[in-house]
Amino acid sequence: MNIHNYEKIWLMAAILLIVGFISTVTYGATAVGVDMISDDGGTVNASALDEDPRFSEPRVEQVGENEYEAYVIAQQFIFRPDPITVPANSTVTFFVTSPDVIHGFEIVGTNANAMVVPGQVTELTVEFNEPGEYGLLCHEYCGAGHHTMEGSVVVQPQDEFTQGGDE
Repeated sequence: MNIHNYEKIWLMAAILLIVGFISTVTYGATAVGVDMISDDGGTVNASALDEDPRFSEPRVEQVGENEYEAYVIAQQFIFRPDPITVPANSTVTFFVTSPDVIHGFEIVGTNANAMVVPGQVTELTVEFNEPGEYGLLCHEYCGAGHHTMEGSVVVQPQDEFTQGGDE
């Protein structure tokens, strides 16, 4: 059987592309520290968030030295609390849920990017080292006002941060 040289070249190029794609996916999944969102957050009654002690009052609370937990509700078409205020050089674990439809939770400029599903609690942790303001966006279509669903995470210098200040 005789295979033409052009066919051999295209066959090799296709094999190299497949190997390259598989290598890229493997590298991205194992080597650069990209982790899937944990399902440790559990579930919640989406129609009765005001009865759940975690979400009855959306807030940020200190749980250790430079460690905070933020309880956030994403609902059409707002995030609560807004803004979310934390100190610089802190680690914040976000617990996010929704009472109505699927939303997105993305903190622009960080690695925080997750889906928020009604009845589920999405848990993700972010380190904020520098003071500044980060945009908070919904990246899942959630209705006619989706394009207006935004908030902010304000990272204040530690000497200016007061617990419960702007929340």
